[in-house]
Amino acid sequence: MQPWKTPASILQVRRILTSYRHWLGHDLLSGALDLGAEQLADAAYYAPRTLLSHGNQGDPVLNYGNAATLALWGYSWDELTATPSRLTAEPMERSERQRFLEQVSSQGHVTDYRGVRIAKNGQRFWIEKAAVWNVLDEQGEKIGQAASFDSWKLIEP
Repeated sequence: MQPWKTPASILQVRRILTSYRHWLGHDLLSGALDLGAEQLADAAYYAPRTLLSHGNQGDPVLNYGNAATLALWGYSWDELTATPSRLTAEPMERSERQRFLEQVSSQGHVTDYRGVRIAKNGQRFWIEKAAVWNVLDEQGEKIGQAASFDSWKLIEP
C-alpha cells in the first residue's frame, strides 16, 4: 500500500484540508473533502502544489508530504516523515522560521508567507505565497501545522 493511502495518512489529509477551510474560509483543493478516502488521498498527494504538515512535538517532525513536496525537497516518504521540520530551513533561517510559526500558532493561520528553504541535497529555494495554518483534530485541538504553496524559485549557488 502506498504510504499516503494508509488510514493514518488519509486522516491527516482530512484534518489538514478541514483545518484550512476552518481558518481561511474556503477549500484548498476544491471538492477534495467530498471525495471518498482513497480519492481524497490521491487528490492531495497528486495536487499541483506542495502540501505538508508536522506534529506538535517539542521538535516537530514532518508527518505528511505530497508528491510535489517530496520532489521539491528530494526526500522519500520515509525520509520526510522522520525529519524534524526545522531541518527544511537552513540554520541561519531557523530563528526567523520559529518566530513565524509562533505567529501562526497565535493567529491560526498566515498567508502570503515568503522564506528560504533547503532541500536534502543542499539546494536552496525561495517559497512564495505560502499559506501556513494550525491543524486541528475533530475536537478542535491543535495537533500541528500545515503549509501549502505553488510558487518557488531555486537560488543559484
